[in-house]
Amino acid sequence: MKLRLYNARILDLNSEHSIRLGEVHVSDGLIKKVLYDDDKVSCNEEHDREIDCHGNLLMRGFNNAHAHSAMTFLRSLADDKPTPMWLKEDIFPNEAKLTDDDIADFQRLAIMEYVSGGIVSASDMYLRPDVTADTFSKAGMRAVIISGLNDFTSSAEKLLDEYKRLNDHDPLISFKAGFHAEYTTSRELLKRLSEISASLKCPVYCHLSETASEVRECIERNGDTPFKYLASLGLFDNGGGIYHGVHLTDEEIGMIADKGVHVVINSGSNCKLASGIAPLKKMYDKGVKLAIGTDGPASNNSLNMFKEMYLTSVLCKLNEDDASCMDASYILDMAVKGSASCMGLEASGLIEAGKPADLILLDLDQPNMQPLNNIVKNIVYAGSVSNVIMTMVAGKILFRNGEYDLGFDPDELIAKCNERTRRIINNV
Repeated sequence: MKLRLYNARILDLNSEHSIRLGEVHVSDGLIKKVLYDDDKVSCNEEHDREIDCHGNLLMRGFNNAHAHSAMTFLRSLADDKPTPMWLKEDIFPNEAKLTDDDIADFQRLAIMEYVSGGIVSASDMYLRPDVTADTFSKAGMRAVIISGLNDFTSSAEKLLDEYKRLNDHDPLISFKAGFHAEYTTSRELLKRLSEISASLKCPVYCHLSETASEVRECIERNGDTPFKYLASLGLFDNGGGIYHGVHLTDEEIGMIADKGVHVVINSGSNCKLASGIAPLKKMYDKGVKLAIGTDGPASNNSLNMFKEMYLTSVLCKLNEDDASCMDASYILDMAVKGSASCMGLEASGLIEAGKPADLILLDLDQPNMQPLNNIVKNIVYAGSVSNVIMTMVAGKILFRNGEYDLGFDPDELIAKCNERTRRIINNV
């Protein structure tokens, strides 16, 4: 289908974060043409559908660089507990009861939240990657699946099989090597993963240095801090990403920068679980590649990139005692370009011909976005999911004006998710 989006303010995440009035033509999943009003170039092509954007903001969508989508069933169930107790008493026991159908429906609920909040892709680490691939593919949502390899629920052989199969599953789906964390994965299994990474020349992803106790216990077990220990096994020789990175040493930050490893900041989860504040400015100054993720809805509890951008910015200012550090424009870049780079996706923030048509439209007429003194800063400091008018992935509109096109009935899905949650929690 040929689609024309006209009368839009078009935001390009270039060095100036320029905004110009114009129109965008989309077909075959790609941006085909961009015309700006001030260039006085018109186009008389016919389109199957035309949408008047009414002067609202058209931009590349947000990329969620770390999530556990199916954990929607644990939202607001396991709260206000220390992290070790939270994991052992609520998370792991209830996840053990999940069926494939449970996971698929709970992920569909997350997908609804993603697209209604302007998120066009999610990097998902969870049980049964085949279910994730099928669920996201059928919904038309882009997903980068990260292996959650550990001593209990997977194996190196299974990871290899999934790597080969799921990278050919659907253009919307990709699969990357990873493991849950140092504290759930034996040295022997980590060495095997390192061999796989070297053989495939593929990056590796994991949770790392999320809590002070995690770091302390890693030193006790292995004689070194988490990143240094894992790097000594060769796990990041081909790059990759770490989730959280709250308790990194200066030496580790330098190593991360040298190896080209991304750090995904999960500010909402880090705050709620009292994990700490990631040293964002220090990493930025060292040239570390930075991205933003929501983490899961059990620890956040929302999948809201606007909230993550705001928290990431203000926590950095608070941590540095400097209101001028980390300009909002860079935080926005992290949520779009930085996260896409971490996920191995098209990392441009430009709206130009040939780029994937993963676009969102933000309502600028709502009170929280007025006056239009600085639209970019408004997005980070005042923006809300309520401003999302439209979300498009690969040229298909998945959400517009409160309506979803995801291949399932939203009301029926919500009812099913509540039924499934009651069954799991009540052991019936």
